[in-house]
Amino acid sequence: MFTGIVTDIGTVVARETRGDTHFRIRTRYETASIDIGASIACAGVCLTVVQKGADWFAVDVSAESLSRTTLGNWKDGSAINLERSLKVGDELGGHIVSGHVDGVGEVVATRSEGDSLRIDFRAPASLAGFIAEKGSITIDGASLTVNGVDGAVFGVNLIPHTQQVTTLGKLKAGDKVNLEIDVLARYVARLQQWSKSS
Repeated sequence: MFTGIVTDIGTVVARETRGDTHFRIRTRYETASIDIGASIACAGVCLTVVQKGADWFAVDVSAESLSRTTLGNWKDGSAINLERSLKVGDELGGHIVSGHVDGVGEVVATRSEGDSLRIDFRAPASLAGFIAEKGSITIDGASLTVNGVDGAVFGVNLIPHTQQVTTLGKLKAGDKVNLEIDVLARYVARLQQWSKSS
């Protein structure tokens, strides 16, 4: 479980295809405090630490995860948002995030709005109904507030701090991102379906 508050920008330093795809990721985290088997959200995808060194950790990614996320596009030098898993007693600064990506979105446009950066995304049609104005959404692991919705297109505003401490400030039209809808929206939709069928 995560909060969507990015705490480091890691860098892919090696990619190796075995039975699964093995990535080594450089981090500023104190890796002595990371257990083998720990979960780290990498660009919003909950992955298991399988190896570690002084300034890096490694993860294995299945073909299923590569096909349903942007991780298949990772290469040496790719920058990725990182968040360690939530501990009991930690501040919940964003919203409840599972690290299970629901789909891949695409950047439609970016523009400056004051000091903020406005980014419009197109969500897959299957997810559009779960995205609501002033609701929460996770984009590449970052918890953000939806500031507008028009069909499958929705917009968020990044304040300067968010632009600096995540990879999102460098997005441009055509880029793909991992999306995770708000778990509350998922359950509300399920309850509505159930009440209609009962």
